[in-house]
Amino acid sequence: MAAHTPAPAAARARGRRPGSTVAGLLVLGVMLFPLYWMLNTALQPESGLLQVDPVPGSLDLSGFSKAISDQGGNLLTSLVVSLGAVAICLAVSAPAAYGLARFGLRGTRTIVFGTLITQMVPGIVIANALYNSYVDLGLVNSHFGLMLADASLGIPFSIVLMRAFMVSIPGEVVEAAQIDGAGPVRTFVRVVLPMSRNALITSGLFAFLFSWSDFMFALTLNTTDDVKPITLGIYQYIGAHVGDWGAVMAAAVLSAVPAAILLVLAQKYIAAGITGGSVK
Repeated sequence: MAAHTPAPAAARARGRRPGSTVAGLLVLGVMLFPLYWMLNTALQPESGLLQVDPVPGSLDLSGFSKAISDQGGNLLTSLVVSLGAVAICLAVSAPAAYGLARFGLRGTRTIVFGTLITQMVPGIVIANALYNSYVDLGLVNSHFGLMLADASLGIPFSIVLMRAFMVSIPGEVVEAAQIDGAGPVRTFVRVVLPMSRNALITSGLFAFLFSWSDFMFALTLNTTDDVKPITLGIYQYIGAHVGDWGAVMAAAVLSAVPAAILLVLAQKYIAAGITGGSVK
């Protein structure tokens, strides 16, 4: 009698796949439902918040027209500030990460640990501390001041991520560039940065998302309407009594579009950038 052979692991995995797929779809549906309801409400601008139909009967885009008219300038402000924050974040964190990864500095582990600790400080504490300094420096109500503040949200994460990636770069590659006559700066710009593309894109994306969704710095460091990001615009848009929830939700949908597009375009770089430093 032939001996019984156990089913391969792949076959067992295929047997469990339908149940896992259904569970994954349920979780995804729960997570995406707020986004659907936000879009659904935006397409029914004449309905009250509690009278919104589960499925819109017609596509009424008047809420989006009003949102673009009211919040278009704020969306542009958020885009300018977020891109500036990304540039500042990468300009600071990339050299810092390279130095921590390659120069054998004393206390590197302590520095990296301290960098992580800074992200645990409540935002309101940092914002209040920055306000007095910003008043003295004349950076209140300025695009550059908000860029600097928002860049600080992404710098610790970017340093830790890029350092983990740069540590995995073979030392022979750096040494070969130096033998060819490249100095430290040229080696960093011409060799290390191109090899760290995935980590740079991942860090830049997260820095953009941190800045794009910032509310605390926007509220604390601006006392006029000269610099008003979309988060602050929606907050002031709502007010005490909201009569047009369709326009509010349309503005929220528009504010989510840039981040969603960037996530879709950069998803393969994010996966590579986050896992790139895990294997040396």
